Order: sequence, then C-alpha cells, then structure tokens
Amino acid sequence: MQSTNPPRPGQRPDRIIRACSAQMAPVWEEPEKTLAKAEILIRDAAAGGADIICFPEQVFTGWDPVSHEHIQDSSGMIVSFLKKAARDAGIAIIGSIRERSVPSPRNTAVVISSEGTILTTYAKIHLFSPALENTAFSPGTRLGTFTLGTLKCGLAICYDLRFPEVFSAYAAEGVQAVFVPSAWPASRIRHWELFITARAAENQMYVIGVNTTGKTPVDIYDGTSMTADPNGALISHAGDAEQLIFSAIDPAVADAARSAFPVGKDRRVALYRDLA
Repeated sequence: MQSTNPPRPGQRPDRIIRACSAQMAPVWEEPEKTLAKAEILIRDAAAGGADIICFPEQVFTGWDPVSHEHIQDSSGMIVSFLKKAARDAGIAIIGSIRERSVPSPRNTAVVISSEGTILTTYAKIHLFSPALENTAFSPGTRLGTFTLGTLKCGLAICYDLRFPEVFSAYAAEGVQAVFVPSAWPASRIRHWELFITARAAENQMYVIGVNTTGKTPVDIYDGTSMTADPNGALISHAGDAEQLIFSAIDPAVADAARSAFPVGKDRRVALYRDLA
C-alpha cells in the first residue's frame, strides 16, 4: 500500500482538517474480506494524522448498478464494522452501502464520527441510467451535510459530479468541502479530473474525489483520486495503485476565495428556474 504526503506533526493549525482518500479495489461481493483490507487502511490513515478517511463508492461490495446483494441499513454489518473502526482509530469515516428502503434500495454514503456515531447520510441523487442503476435503486432527495471542527462538509456520489446544481446548492449553504466517493471508470477518467476541478473552482470549495481502482465484473478503474482546492488547483493526486493520499483542507482558504471574488452573490436562482 502506497501513501502520499506523509504527516508533518506540529505544523498544522487547529482549523485545518487532514483528509485521507482511501483508493482501493473491492473483493467482489465479499464485504468481510474488503472490510478486512479497509481496517488496515483506517489504522494507517490514523497513524498518518488523518481526521477523516473516505472510501470509494460501494467499495465494500463493489459497485454494481443492479445488484441487490448485501442490502442492509445503518444497523447492518458494514456500518457496525465502520463504527467500531472509527472508535478504535479515533478518526471519522465515510463509507457507503446498498441501503434498505422502499420501494427499492438506495446507494447511500454514511459519515461516522470519531466516536462511532452517524453524523449524516446521503443517498445518491443522480442514478447512473446508462448502466440501469435507476431501474434497481431509488434516488436520494436531499443533500447531506456535516461539520468537522469548523469545516462545513457535504457529500456527492460519483455521477453527481456531472450535475453542477448539487454543488452550487452546497455552496449556497456555506459548505466548504464536498467529498465524492466514486466508481468512475477508466474510459471516462478525463472527465473525472475536469469535473472535480470545475466544481471546485465554480463554487470556491474543496472537492475530494475518491475513486475505485482495479478491474471488476462491471468495469475497469484507474483510481486517480484527487483533491482540488477552492481555486480549482489540484493539491493531491493518486496514480492507479491502491494507496492513501492526504489533503490539508483549510476552511479559511474557501472563505478567503469567496470574500476576494464573491461570484456566489451574482447567482440568479429564481431566473434559472424560470428558464428551465
């Protein structure tokens, strides 16, 4: 397992959140084995000074747009495992599950605090219709926000990156960083970098894209997890191997960008609705 940007103790102001992106491959439809891998990464992230670790979309089972195997809720095996791991390591964790719901399950990200409690959940709003995800899952209907220290965070999942409205809605709520767990295929990886940097620059926020790597029965993934800062510059970038990458997320940088160049105040939301 590779790790980039090693910790530098004593050089971080209290307001800065150290985010860890866990780029990894699933053990296909075997969550127990994948969670065993994840547990090692969680410990390594904590040892590297991370405040939070984010895993790729549905990595504990492998992203399958139509599979209903391992459907569970927040009391199920995956979330229970992550709660204990968060408590043991003393860091927050973002993971995702095929969440039980009616009439069909949801593709849901769960944020767990360092004390092992659920801070928020977010169900994927834009389901990937080219792979028929919309036929097997129900879409989410709300944003998911949480705070780490003074940092206000949001969640999006993979295909949501193609829809700037989600990110502008977060910006309107004062969100300074959005985590995006994903299973973004190698065939469209150019779009991945384009959208991450664009969403960050448009909304003057950090965008932390955490991608799957490796080959599954569904697709091939090149990793390339990355974090863009509020000016759209990449501050961390992974290759295609399983690895951890660390990013320093500073809410003051987002606030300064919005203060110096306040484009958000010029948005005409009511007009956009009339134009639709």
